[in-house]
Amino acid sequence: MPRRRLSAVLTALVLATAAPVLLPAQSASAAPCSSYPAWVAGRSYNAGDVVRYTDGKAYIAEHANPGYDPTISTWYWEPYACDGSGTPSGFVVSEAKFNQMFPNRNSFYTYSGLKAALSAYPAFAATGSDTTRKQEAAAFLANVGHETGGLVHVVEQNTANYPHYCDWSRPYGCPAGQAAYYGRGPIQLSWNFNYKAAGDALGIDLLNNPWRVQNEAAVAWKTALWYWNTQSGPGTMTPHNAMVNGAGFGQTIRSINGSLECDGKNPAQVQSRVTNYQRFTQLLGVTPGGNLYC
Repeated sequence: MPRRRLSAVLTALVLATAAPVLLPAQSASAAPCSSYPAWVAGRSYNAGDVVRYTDGKAYIAEHANPGYDPTISTWYWEPYACDGSGTPSGFVVSEAKFNQMFPNRNSFYTYSGLKAALSAYPAFAATGSDTTRKQEAAAFLANVGHETGGLVHVVEQNTANYPHYCDWSRPYGCPAGQAAYYGRGPIQLSWNFNYKAAGDALGIDLLNNPWRVQNEAAVAWKTALWYWNTQSGPGTMTPHNAMVNGAGFGQTIRSINGSLECDGKNPAQVQSRVTNYQRFTQLLGVTPGGNLYC
């Protein structure tokens, strides 16, 4: 069984630095592209909104904008991949590839749970070229694999840390209990304020019921996608933006645990993440791109 790469204490410190930047959850798991609302010039759109343009193609808002033309304002909009039948194309990582990536994973981390979670952030691994989409999926899975020892650990292993993740200075306190907000899931979500922020973004009451992250695979995956798509941690961009805007895999490391690993602080941990990423991109048949280190 792979040794756990990071304690959840370290991950919690990273999460604690991240101010919530919430994207609305979108339901895009099976709807035909023709069912998305028509784009309207001058109408305000939020990041994550999907529209149907006049050419019949779907586009997703990468950044909030006041109704810019999707075919002209390419910084604000990205094509939203659809197959010939008019339904969103499948996740770029097949179940067979997922099983190859994590041969020893905990049975909790199901492929179906991951697929179910994708509707929360439809821009994830669905933005840009096929290469970019595969690189982002590989980058996400490389990082969460590192955080959990190869998708082995569902909860933080050091139970002595459990009472430490309650910040009573928050107005909502810790209604689930002093020791209820320990690390859980692919990104090892910790602290009451992170459960509150993630739950608010996803429309799930995780503040009062944080155990859902360790009991429901789709919820666990959604919390990891919440961090990936909306939080920049100690970095300067979200991991999602790092991959789709060409900043490179190294910037995803910086946004997840850069204050403790980057700039020579822990090169072995950085190398572990990079090695995962290189292996996963090879499995997916794409180049890893540049700027792999931080």
